[in-house]
Parts: sequence; C-alpha cells; structure tokens
Amino acid sequence: MTQIQFSTASSVAPLISERLHEIKIGQQLLFPDSNNLEQVLATFKNQGAKFILLGIPEDIGPRANLGRGGSTQGWQAFLSRFLNLQQNNFIRSNEIGLLGHVITDDLQKLSDDLDLTTASGLNTIRELVSQLDERVSAVIQAIAKLNLIPIVIGGGHNNAYGILKGMSQAKEQPMAAVNLDPHTDFRSIEGRHSGNGFSYAANESLLSHYFSLGMHELKNSAANISSLNKHHFPYVSYQQIYVRREVSFEQAINDACCYLNDSNAPVGIELDVDAISFMPASAYTNVGVEMTDAQFYVHAIAQLPQSCYLHLAEGAPCQHPSGIEAGVSDVGQGLAALVSSFIQSKQDIGE
Repeated sequence: MTQIQFSTASSVAPLISERLHEIKIGQQLLFPDSNNLEQVLATFKNQGAKFILLGIPEDIGPRANLGRGGSTQGWQAFLSRFLNLQQNNFIRSNEIGLLGHVITDDLQKLSDDLDLTTASGLNTIRELVSQLDERVSAVIQAIAKLNLIPIVIGGGHNNAYGILKGMSQAKEQPMAAVNLDPHTDFRSIEGRHSGNGFSYAANESLLSHYFSLGMHELKNSAANISSLNKHHFPYVSYQQIYVRREVSFEQAINDACCYLNDSNAPVGIELDVDAISFMPASAYTNVGVEMTDAQFYVHAIAQLPQSCYLHLAEGAPCQHPSGIEAGVSDVGQGLAALVSSFIQSKQDIGE
C-alpha cells in the first residue's frame, strides 16, 4: 500500500486567497484523480505534467541526529505561499502536479515519547527513519519512472537518501548530486538520521558523484571531511567563498556544474535551508548565504539538462525567533521562491 495522502483541489482551497481578475497558481495546478499512485502519475503525464510536488512532513530525521524538530511544518508553510503566487506568462502552472505528502503521522507518533539520551531510544528513532526511507524511495521511484521531475519539500535532510535510492532505481544507475549546505551530511554509518543521507547513499553505490557547496569548515568533523576525501567528492567551503574570497559564489557553482557534467549521471539538486541566513530551520543560522544566492544556485543547476529533482530540506517555522506565525511566513515565502526559481529555470530550457 502506497503511503501517500493525496492532495485535492478542495483540500487546498482554504489556503488560496481568491481575488477578482487574478489567477493564482493554486487554481491552475493538476490534482490527483484517484487513490492509486501509478494511475495518478500516469494521468498527470497524459495531462502534460512535468513537475510533481511532494511533501514529507516529519522531523524524526533531525531528532535522530540529536537536532531540533519542527520540520514537520515546512510543507504546509510552502503550500500557503506557493499556491498564492500569480499565474501569468512567467510560469506554466498546468505543468505542475500537486501529488500530496508522504504519510508520516504514525512514525511521528511512535517517536514522540522516546528518550533520545538512551541508546535504546536513539536506535528506535533511527529505525523509524529507515522505515520512512522505504516510503520515500517507493514514491520517488514511481515518479521518476515516468520521467517526471519530483520537487520534494521536507522534512529533514535524511530524506536525501530515500530520494537518491528511488531515483537511482528508476534511472537504473547511480546518481550525482550537489548540496548547498553548511553540513556535508556525510556522517558515519551509525543508523539513519539527517546527518548521513549522502554517506549511506554512497556506501550503497546509489551516489557516484557528490559536490558539497558552502560547507562550513568548522561545522564538519575531521572524520566527515576524511570520508568525503576518501570518496574523492569535492567541496567548496563557505569560508573559501565569503571569508577568504578565494572563489566567487558564481565560480563555485560553475565548478559544480563542470563536475556534474563530467559525471554522465542524472543530477539531484539538494538544498538544506539552514544554509540561508535567518531562515527558520532545524539548525537556524545568521551566518549563511543570502536567499538571492540560494535562488541563483537552484536556477543555475536546474539549467543542466540532466538535473532531475529538487529537494528542499529542514524548513522549521517554529524555530523563528519571533514565533510560529513569523516562521510560517518566512519559511513559506522562501520555499516558494526556491521552487518557482527551479520551475522557471527548467521551463526556460524547454524541459
């Protein structure tokens, strides 16, 4: 049984603010016509869809990494803003299918009372992350088999593993990925969590090429960096770009594009929003990249014809210093801007 809560026009209607003489993106999207995943996706394909919106409202991955929760709220925050953007000649909303979200309520409930200061509690929540991996990979594989492009809103960055697994299975080859993130997420194979999605994927030969962009030199352990080097995975650090000015952000992205092109592999675009200054996230920072740089990153990598998914992780409205209402606004606005940058970039090249 597919673990998806399908979206409907009626379920999102309360989120859309209608106005005379205006058409909102949420009024032009494609919606599921049944409760069968394969049938829904086939219908989307026949209707001309190219992009599939999928939410993963969970925070068990960040908590399994001994981090803060709240990324359960990113998906709804995104919808509240994205659905109210204007439909006009700058975007073709009828190429976007709003699939729904991976069901996570049962896993979240099982994690609620765990004592994560104990080995037993930590092992249990990491097993729950593994169960989530299977749900995510199954949905992603079904989407990618039809050459549709998943746009995934997390949820923790643990979901990179499930996405890469599903994409690799559908494409029948290992993936390449670029990740804008102060953390490499290349922690050890110690049970699944938000800090080791890429190391698990590489260990299982699901990920052949990985470029870490904007990693913070003092927020990654020596062991993580050594593991990256052992796999011959390159990185350009935040300090190289913004502190020592050894390379511009644009040049770093160009380096990533050259590396990804040489991989001859399908490319995933990963962005942990804790890379962005003042973005409410599981690991909130005021020392990160600007939102405009993050949008340019998404736009530039999306120009690669082989780029085949976008994953935005860790948006956590409750982590806003001014409270949940401000957090929903900022996270929703930021995620909507990043998604629209991706779609517009792909549509510009005729995907």
